[in-house]
Amino acid sequence: MAVAAARAAHFPHFSLTLPFSRSSLVAVVLSYPSPAQSARQWCCPGNCGSALLTSRFSEKHNFAKPNDSRALYLMTKCAQTVMEELEDIVIAYGQSDEYSFVFKRKSNWFKRRASKFMTHVASQFASSYVFYWRDYFEDQPLLYPPGFDGRVVVYPNNQTLKDYLSWRQADCHINNLYNTVFWALVQQSGLTPVQAQGRLQGTLAADKNEILFSEFNINYNNEPLMYRKGTVLIWQKCQYCNLL
Repeated sequence: MAVAAARAAHFPHFSLTLPFSRSSLVAVVLSYPSPAQSARQWCCPGNCGSALLTSRFSEKHNFAKPNDSRALYLMTKCAQTVMEELEDIVIAYGQSDEYSFVFKRKSNWFKRRASKFMTHVASQFASSYVFYWRDYFEDQPLLYPPGFDGRVVVYPNNQTLKDYLSWRQADCHINNLYNTVFWALVQQSGLTPVQAQGRLQGTLAADKNEILFSEFNINYNNEPLMYRKGTVLIWQKCQYCNLL
């Protein structure tokens, strides 16, 4: 039996030589749309892509800052559910409020129609988010239905796909380091958001690490991997499976 397993992400050490065939790898990107965005009706053979999901309602639901482990674990549970329903997904990467899904090259799912990839992933993710909400947010009611949207992104080869995933992980690190320092300044030093933003303006990663360590006794390298690097879901065979 195969299950989707979660692990901390470090793509420079992760091989993308998954069971891809010579045909194509397909994907969907789910995010907030803009008028300029449009998806092709079909994903052409010989290409690859990924899927991205985002949701922005943390303020209304009192998410902890800079990271809320409940929300991150819920997102991962939803991504796992998507993979178990759509078995042509070979890998998923999540961080913050987004998830990217990569489909098999050889997938002929719904004849590779981009609209089907996008709508099925988005609807399965959104319904799972509502269904499992109480498992992770026991004391916080869901105030309104979350909305997820997205688009299909097509990449020409495995290396380009790997570069995309590495970029998403780099984005995770950059944003999380900034947010960790920013909210430490606001929550522990009493700065206003504007003052904290001004304090961090022009700082480099080394400067942010120094502020965390010298002023708050926080070693950023000891922060949870899930916060710093994100989460990877891959398929692995096991005899006895414990699902998330």
